[in-house]
Amino acid sequence: MNRLLIIITGFVLAGMLWSCGNCAPQEESREAKALLQGTWMDNETEDVLFSMKGDTVYYADSTSMPAYFKVVGDTLYIGSRAGYRIEKQSDHIFWFKNQNGEIVKLEKVDEEDLTEAEKKPQSQPTTIQTLTEVLKRDTVVFKDGQRYHCYIAINPTHYKVISQTVNNDGLSVDEVFYDNIVNICIIKDNRQLFKRDMHKKDYAKHVNGDFLDKAILNDMVFDKVDAQGFHFVASLCQPNGASSYLVDNIVSDKGDILLNIVE
Repeated sequence: MNRLLIIITGFVLAGMLWSCGNCAPQEESREAKALLQGTWMDNETEDVLFSMKGDTVYYADSTSMPAYFKVVGDTLYIGSRAGYRIEKQSDHIFWFKNQNGEIVKLEKVDEEDLTEAEKKPQSQPTTIQTLTEVLKRDTVVFKDGQRYHCYIAINPTHYKVISQTVNNDGLSVDEVFYDNIVNICIIKDNRQLFKRDMHKKDYAKHVNGDFLDKAILNDMVFDKVDAQGFHFVASLCQPNGASSYLVDNIVSDKGDILLNIVE
């Protein structure tokens, strides 16, 4: 009985080893990567889509970050994104299926035929964007018969937030945005009653952590004044995202600040 068990176990182990050997990860195709070197144009729109140099893809859109790429089997991988199935590839032709399920048909173009604008992808730095349009607000309010000035100043920083999006060609790309610091100031009779810089991290206890990591402090507006104090509503959003958090910043007469999520 024991001998039979040993024999069966041996067959099972041998089968597992054979199976694992067949499931070994495929190696990167250096030949396919070599064929991709150069600048590629969309056959239909005649727009340059990207340039590939070494193991980096440079997008024609200056707001999209360059990314690492490789080819494994019949799939093109860009960055950490899901792969794109290659439909056809040769020296000057490259067809692949984008995230929308559409087949993108590209043709390699001669560098000498490119305009200076079309040659930019490999040389221009990534454009870092800002979402905020209004940078300063001045609101006059009255509380208990007294006149107050409420100032808001939105200051772009060099803190970068990377946002993932899908471009017009159905490719998943990374875009970079600057976060903001928002200064709140309350003045009465030329006397400063309150002044403070608000950072994204100040809202960590009120906003989901995963959301906050990918969000920027986009805006701040004065809402109202009541018995609690002066209400300033902050907006935290993810670039290219549909959702956002609104947080009420309540400044009391004593200069304390209380934060509450806006329902």
